[in-house]
Amino acid sequence: MLNYRRYLKDKSCLLRCHATDSEEHLWTRLRRKQLLGIQFYRQKPLGNYIVDFYAPKVKLVVEVDGSQHLKGGYLQKDENRDAFLAGLGIYVIRFNSREVLVETDAVVEAIHQTVNVRLKLKIPPGPPFSKGGV
Repeated sequence: MLNYRRYLKDKSCLLRCHATDSEEHLWTRLRRKQLLGIQFYRQKPLGNYIVDFYAPKVKLVVEVDGSQHLKGGYLQKDENRDAFLAGLGIYVIRFNSREVLVETDAVVEAIHQTVNVRLKLKIPPGPPFSKGGV
């Protein structure tokens, strides 16, 4: 079962309400199972983290990173988060905000290819989400 910290639920809702332009732009292409019939969730709590987009059927996280991810301690935090998710068998694919806004079709194609590969791997579906903390 994929547990998450209960306090993250309110924060994830807030993040959905105040999404960045690039997140909103990408969401219009991922929502409603538009990509190979795969359900994506946005601002989904997983463990101690909130991921931008998550597709449980293929255990895929899509992150849209702003410029702040290139400086300070963000790189290390991102590496720690990616390692935690990898430990759960979840693959993380990252794009920067500008890529999403300027090269949307290329970003969606890269996600499409990744989903397609992961579908062919016949990844067992993830367990249902827990409604409580760890």
